[in-house]
This record gives sequence, C-alpha cells and structure tokens, in this order.
Amino acid sequence: MISAQAWADAQRLWDFQQMGHEPRPCSVAIGLGSHDLGVADTTADLYHLGMMPLIVFTGATSRTTRDRVPRGEAEHYRERAVALGVPAGAILVESRARNTGENIRFSRVLLEEQGVPVASVMLISKPYEERRAYATARKLWPEVEWVSASTPMTLTGYVDSIGDARLVLDMLAGAQQRLMVYPRQGFMIEQHIPDDVAAAYERLRDAGFTSRLVPDEPSS
Repeated sequence: MISAQAWADAQRLWDFQQMGHEPRPCSVAIGLGSHDLGVADTTADLYHLGMMPLIVFTGATSRTTRDRVPRGEAEHYRERAVALGVPAGAILVESRARNTGENIRFSRVLLEEQGVPVASVMLISKPYEERRAYATARKLWPEVEWVSASTPMTLTGYVDSIGDARLVLDMLAGAQQRLMVYPRQGFMIEQHIPDDVAAAYERLRDAGFTSRLVPDEPSS
C-alpha cells in the first residue's frame, strides 16, 4: 500500500516537474526517447499544430526499453509519428543516445550535419521529466531557446497508463534527485528547489522509493 503522504509527495514532485511553458513555434522539436510512446504522439500533435517544421527523435535502447522498442526508441517514435500523419521527410532519427545528455549532444550534432539553423527547440519529454530535460538541455546547448512540452495529463492518469504506481513514484523520486545532484556534477544547470519539494523528495526516499536513484557523487 502507498500511503496518503507518499501520494501527496509524489503530486508535489509531479507539479514541480511541469515547466508550464506555452507551446509556440520553434525551429525544430527534439523528442526524447524512452518507453513512453506518448512522447511521439504529443510530438505529432504539436507538428500538426504548426509548432515546428522538423522533428528529431533521439534514443537507442536500454534495459528498460529493449523489450518494448527492440528497433530502438527513436525508430519506434518515427514509425508512430508517421502513422499519425507526420511526413517521413520531416523526421530525423538519432539512434545512438542512451541518456538525456547524449540525446541533446547527438541531436545537436545531427542538426549541424544536416545544415539546419536552430534558434529555438521544442523539447518533448515524459511528463515527470520536463524540468530535468530542460535543465540538461540548457547546460549542454545554452545558445538556443528551449520550450518544454509533454503529454498533458494528471499524475493519476499517468499511473493508470503505466500500470505500476510504485514504479511511477520511484521514477519521480529519481527525476527529482537528479535535479539536486547533477548540477554539481556538471550535467545540468542549477535550479532553485523549494523547501517543500526537497522535503517531499526526502520523504519518498526515506519511504523506500529508491530504485531509480543514482549515487550522490560520480564513481571514480
């Protein structure tokens, strides 16, 4: 059983991850690969709204995605977007990245190789990782304007879509911990963490929602 306090803490972290950016036209979209095909769906929706002329889907596979997307996260995203009416010619595939930092770096290289001028990027991620993705992108490619986006949904709706409440709370704790740890490791920009958000994370950690946590310091 998950306690009422744990649910309240998860909701606080969920709310904090939402950047609250209004979608607006950008030079390109970058859809971050994962197990969640909702990222591809939302990218397609935004494309049809005229928010970008070009999409980069980025992601290889990982131990958590190889069974669901055996041909690679980015390739499955491309197939999904094409099935939703996005022209194949409007999609670039970056199929090597295995973490968020590589998603950004490798997508930037791909766009430069293709000669695509980029002033702004619509960064599309899972709902519980908007802020983490934004902080990473700002660190690695500070010259462009970043607009965060994800599938509009509630925490309860996301839990229902995943079918594993404990896993979702583990992932929320992991995303929040990275916002607190990764800036001093040089992986993302520093952001202000409100006291109630930090306390919510600490309670979830102490309650055992730890499967997605990383070491507080990089291994030597």
